[in-house]
This record gives sequence, C-alpha cells and structure tokens, in this order.
Amino acid sequence: MSTEFINSNYTIQEKLQILADAAKYDVACTSSGSSRRGKKGELGNAEACGICHSFAADGRCISLLKILMTNHCAYDCKYCINRASNDVKRATFTPEEICELTIEFYKRNYIEGLFLSSGVLKNPSYTMEKMCETLLLLRTKYHFNGYIHVKTIPGASDELLAAAGYLADRISVNLELPTEAGLRTLAPNKTMQTILNPMGKVQSTIASHRMAIGKTAHMERSLGNRYLDHGIFSENSRQRFRKSLSMGNTVSEAPLVSLSENELPISLKNGKRPASEYVLGWENATQLAPQDMSKLKRSFAPAGQSTQMIIGATGESDYTLLQTTQALYQGFDLKRVFYSAYIPLNEEAVLPQIGTPPPLLREHRLYQADWLLRFYGFQAGELLSPEKPDFNELVDPKCDWALRHLDQFPVEVGTADYAVLLRVPGIGPKSAGRIVNARRYGRLDFPSLKKMGVVLKRAHYFITCQGKQMYHTPIEENYIIRQLVHTDKKELWETQHANESFSQMTLADFGIR
Repeated sequence: MSTEFINSNYTIQEKLQILADAAKYDVACTSSGSSRRGKKGELGNAEACGICHSFAADGRCISLLKILMTNHCAYDCKYCINRASNDVKRATFTPEEICELTIEFYKRNYIEGLFLSSGVLKNPSYTMEKMCETLLLLRTKYHFNGYIHVKTIPGASDELLAAAGYLADRISVNLELPTEAGLRTLAPNKTMQTILNPMGKVQSTIASHRMAIGKTAHMERSLGNRYLDHGIFSENSRQRFRKSLSMGNTVSEAPLVSLSENELPISLKNGKRPASEYVLGWENATQLAPQDMSKLKRSFAPAGQSTQMIIGATGESDYTLLQTTQALYQGFDLKRVFYSAYIPLNEEAVLPQIGTPPPLLREHRLYQADWLLRFYGFQAGELLSPEKPDFNELVDPKCDWALRHLDQFPVEVGTADYAVLLRVPGIGPKSAGRIVNARRYGRLDFPSLKKMGVVLKRAHYFITCQGKQMYHTPIEENYIIRQLVHTDKKELWETQHANESFSQMTLADFGIR
C-alpha cells in the first residue's frame, strides 16, 4: 500500500477512534441470516445462537466491530462526512491491523464478528482488493470462522466481487438514494448502473448456490408468506413483476407508479436486468489468491445481500422510497433494505441546513412499513399512493392504512382468514397463526387474545369477538386516531428525541481509551 495513505503518526488506537467513528453512519450491520458451526482449529462461528444481537437505542447493531478500512475517499458525495473536499482527520488500516483487531476483540468477547466498509482509496478496484486481502487473511491465516459483513465498492471488478462474496457472510452495495435524479445531484461520481450491476450479479450467484444445495432460489423470509397470495413474495407477484420488466417498464411494477421522469424509482435499461444471469464463479474469485482460496470450500454470501438508503437528504416522498424498496426486494431478492435518517453534516445548498433534526420518526415509520412488505402481505401501492405520498407519522403505517380503509372493519376474529387477520393493527404473524389454530378448539374472547400476543390497545378498535366489540367505540377515523396518538405519545416522543439521549457505543464503554 502506498505510503501516501498510511498514517505513521497515528497509533492503532487513534486509527480505531477515527475509523470507527467514521463508520457510524452506515446502519446496515445486522448479523442474522447465516448459520455455520464452529470448527476445530478455528475461531468463532456464525450460528444464530452464537451471534449476539446487541443494539443501541437508535437501532444500530453493536455486536460487530464496525469500522472503515479507510476514510480517504476519491469521491465527493455531497452528503458524506468523508468526502474528498472535507477537511477531516484521515487514517487507513492495513489488512493485518484489521485482522489483529478483530481477533483480539473477539477473544475478549467484545464482538461476535466484523462489519467492514471503506471509502474509495485511489479507485474502486484497488480498495476492493485491499478489503478482500483482509478477509482472506482472516479466513486463512487467522482461521476466523465468525460472521463477516462486507460493503462492496461499486465499480470494482467481477473477480473481486466474487472473492468478497465467497469470503463474507453478507455482502451489500449501498444504493444511498432512491432515484437516479437524487444520485446525480448528490453523488456525481456514482451511477445507478454501477450499483445495480453488482446487485444483479450477487443475486444470481446467491440463487445458483441455494439451488445447488436443494433450496429455493429466493430468500426465505417467513413461513407465513406462503399463505399470502397477495404479498410481494408470492409467485403471482413475481410473475407480474417479470411481465412488467419484459414490457420495458421500470423495476417497480408499472401499474403502481405514475411519476415524472426525474422522480421514477430505479429504472433498468431497456427493461432488462443488468447482467442478471451472470454468475460470479469460484474460478473468478481464486484469481485473487489461487493457493489460499483453493483451500476454502465456502458458499456464496449465505446471509444474502442488503442495501441502505438515506432518508431526508433529498425530497423523495415515502411513496417513492417504498416503491424502490419493493422493487429491490422483487428484482434483486435483497435480505434487507436499511434506512438511515440523514444527519446534516456538510454545508450544501441542496441539503438540509446543519442543525436540522434528523427525521428519526420518519425512518422508524419506513422500517415499520418495510416489515409490512416482507411479512404482512402488503404492497407498496396499498400503503401509499401519488395522492397520499407520505405516512402520517403520528400513527404506525398499519394503523394509517386501516384508518383509510375503515369499510373493511371491524373483523370477526372467529372467522377471518390468516391474511385478513394480518391486516388488523395489533395482530402480527405469530398471534394471527395462534388465533387460526386456537379457534378450531373453542370460542375466542378478548382475554385469550391478549394471552396470544394481540396488542389490544390497537386491535380492539378493529375487531369483534363473537360479534361484540371489546368496548362500545365508534368506528370513526378522527376518534380512533386521537385515541391511538394519546396511547403512543410516550413512544413517539422517545423516537423523535432518540439522538438527544443516546449515542452509538464507543470503545470507551469497554474501558479502552
């Protein structure tokens, strides 16, 4: 590595403080989805019970050593604190330094795995090569068998992308902004095509590996999804999506969007997936280090791929964000789409002014809506529309939808099917399943629903038991919304003021200074 980028004046601890702090704006770091037992002679495992899901109050995972390889960056994205034009402290880890930190932290039980991202050092391929060198050392020299999540650099070569996928458990490419217009405005060094191309290749490779071991090509999110014919992961929805692409439409289903050209969610050139059938082969990956890679027999990104979108840096509506999210799930089978409330850090005319509160409550509502897409059978076009492009932040998205469809309520829990029960505020997949099973053996009442996990403070406005409501309440939008807001006011306040009371964990919390 060039001495130009190595800070000989910084100690390892000083580098760690700089690069751990620089990584805190990247939120896509959950470690679920990979299952791999420990092996004799190796450190760590990635069993579900071996990963400690420890989250700070703002939702960020703290069980991984989350760092940048470097905060030097050749790009000048307007929203990024590490952009080339900013005067900030710069540091770079060598691959050996990252390996030693990971192993020492793991031995002390501070972490269960590694989350590695980076600024663009020189160029994408050079940066990705150094990151792959780090992962290769961890897997071979240090025999680290624990969880690794790596953020790839758009524009890197296919061989390096393949190597990263075979060495890591989860791989991700940050979309950052939901529209091409937003990307052109705030990230002039990036293009939608350089982001979508690796996404398509990763998705195809994951699918081929899953099929090779007898699994379905698509990620399995919930057993309950098989009963939701209307959900975005049902075969009917997938067929409609593929038909829409074949007609040359955008990646989100054309019937659901009606936006101007600059507002359209991610579009695909000529209606085709970019290199979607291209599979990143083992032979490509071993070109990086044939002797070392040949010893590894690894599946490709067993925990899937994810991405992140910044919320509030540009003027896109919740509807556009949710349409893009749905398109990414259907088109690229992502494991997760993460949302990051934009914290104003740079003076730019096109960005919110420094001091503007980050939209934490909006971020929270989008995460809730994301769950409705993945586990509750909702479509983006049902939750929002061009006429109503944003959520009512005072209530959760499911309540917001229910209040706009009061003609479908109240629901009789003794007869409603599983898909209908899932649309009732306060009833989730587990409690809906329990209701369907329990009513085969007897009548249900409100106390029994509470024992099954139904949140009656929300649900009682929308359900009946044996034809009766829990209380005599009017099914009227203004009345219900007043009651729900009063019930949730403490939670709303805590969400809106989370950044005032909490911060990401630092090494000082472990007595390291």
